[in-house]
Amino acid sequence: MGGDNTLNDFRHIPRKRFGQHWLKDQGVLDQIVKAAELNPEDCVLEVGPGKGALTEKLIESQARFIQAIELDRDLVVGLKKRFSHQNKFSLREGDILSAPLDAENGLTINKVVANIPYNITGPLLKRLIGELRKAPDNCFETLVLLMQKEVAQRLLARPGTSNFSALSVRIQLLAKCQDVCDVPSKCFQPAPKVDSKVVMIKPFASIDPDFYEVGNLLEKLLKHAFAGRRKKLRNTIGSFVTSNDQIKEFFAYRGISLDQRPQEISPSNWFGLAKALKETCVIENGTFQSK
Repeated sequence: MGGDNTLNDFRHIPRKRFGQHWLKDQGVLDQIVKAAELNPEDCVLEVGPGKGALTEKLIESQARFIQAIELDRDLVVGLKKRFSHQNKFSLREGDILSAPLDAENGLTINKVVANIPYNITGPLLKRLIGELRKAPDNCFETLVLLMQKEVAQRLLARPGTSNFSALSVRIQLLAKCQDVCDVPSKCFQPAPKVDSKVVMIKPFASIDPDFYEVGNLLEKLLKHAFAGRRKKLRNTIGSFVTSNDQIKEFFAYRGISLDQRPQEISPSNWFGLAKALKETCVIENGTFQSK
């Protein structure tokens, strides 16, 4: 497996618009592959293989097949040349946000392993994991993703902590997230301005039947509440809570206080509140109104 030498032999100037930073630390590469827990039945999707450092590790693993998607045409040429002899590897040129997510040999992809570009983290998470209002096109068993540390901390944050946000609620309602390791900027070539973190994400196999029915309302509720994350709930959603007996009962049953702030409410309670709201309220001009 090539470290710095392999990266230097593969001549390509990183392009800012693609957010290209080559991961060169062998220890981090090994931790990423280990976290994926690959076995002979796994078909893996790699997003943005770049120069192929992680790709080679994946090929050397027990995984049955590796399907990579790369947007940079120059890298596609180099990757095809480097891995042309590998029968368990296939490369598709395209944009991960719109390209097909199936394997070109017909196998079903069940895991995703990638060092993802910082500039598409949000849209990519939506595509791979789904949204509150829409199920994902593909159901993956495990995703091991290297991303900007600040974003990763939000995915992992617990209610009541400074990093807990609307993103925390969205992701944690869809999947279980686990911290794998920190990745300092010096582990990349060229070094980005921020540090990174590897996170393992396991989407829930089953979702509440009502989940996607209230997803649109839940999105609006989170946007409404977290727009004033420093404000207490009574100052953001308190007006309709105090005038709605069913919502007041929900708050009392779940032990929620209007003196709490949005980041102090658990994902399950946000979902429960959205379910209760769906039966009693509508949103008009950005405000909640009783039906």
